[in-house]
Amino acid sequence: MLRLCVETGGCSGFQYVFDLDDKANSDDRVFEKEGVKLVVDNISYDFIKGATVDYVEELIRAAFVVSQFSFVVFLDI
Repeated sequence: MLRLCVETGGCSGFQYVFDLDDKANSDDRVFEKEGVKLVVDNISYDFIKGATVDYVEELIRAAFVVSQFSFVVFLDI
């Protein structure tokens, strides 16, 4: 499963952190689409509510993209 967390830091005061995980905790929210599971803890969920997470492959990189409100964040992998 892909785990998404929001941590303090970065230019805007928060940063997105992606990690691979093999289990969900009891307070996690699990979202699944086309066989891919995204796990988000309750605290991080409050920050990303309404966001879209996508995987984008371009010529020079592949990245997870978090689109929220009026901005987009690219997270290179």
